[in-house]
Amino acid sequence: MSGFHAARGAFLASPASASWRDLAVFRDGTLARACTAVDAERAAGHVVAPAPERFLAALALTPLDRVRVVILGQDPYPTPGHANGLAFSYVGPPPLPRSLVNIYKERAEDLRLVAPAGGDLSDWAKQGVLLLNTALTVREGATQAGSHLKLGWRAVTDEILAAVSQRRPHVVFILWGGPAQAKRTLIDETKHLVIASAHPSPLSARRGFFGSKPFSQANDWLKAKGEEPVAW
Repeated sequence: MSGFHAARGAFLASPASASWRDLAVFRDGTLARACTAVDAERAAGHVVAPAPERFLAALALTPLDRVRVVILGQDPYPTPGHANGLAFSYVGPPPLPRSLVNIYKERAEDLRLVAPAGGDLSDWAKQGVLLLNTALTVREGATQAGSHLKLGWRAVTDEILAAVSQRRPHVVFILWGGPAQAKRTLIDETKHLVIASAHPSPLSARRGFFGSKPFSQANDWLKAKGEEPVAW
């Protein structure tokens, strides 16, 4: 696939987009403009993550009509080879990204589960956990976190979150970090649960992420609403 514009078109033509494509952001040029901005970054010589065919992977694996949990982060891993289109997920050789290591530590403490050897979170996505970032792309590089936050992704992810809030009956929104928590106003908290904490990054995990128990909180609330818990 030649670029993000082409990948957008392929996604919208695929069965995987069926539950998402009626959102205005996919029809009014908003997503197209963001993709054009990202392709311009690539044309200028920047390496962008994730690969074009993966940047909408979260939507492809988690249809709107199946969303039960949203885990919202800031942007994809900027480390070369780490991002795969699912927030916090990683497919590759050790070591795991440090944010994911901390997520597994909190999961182990919260649910008394042994940490998996790998970092692929696609099984969560297939259970209805939308693994979304506030920006869907980033420049690769150690100092590039947040580099695409102003490339038009805000309008895209805001509409996705608002649609989940409006159309789904009971969803747990797990907001990790400041950019994610800034989206809280898009969520109808009269029918959804919000769990907000520090980001699992090593820079902030000890300032409120560790000990937040998001996994057990989410499952307890889902069960109370008559929903199946997530097999974390």
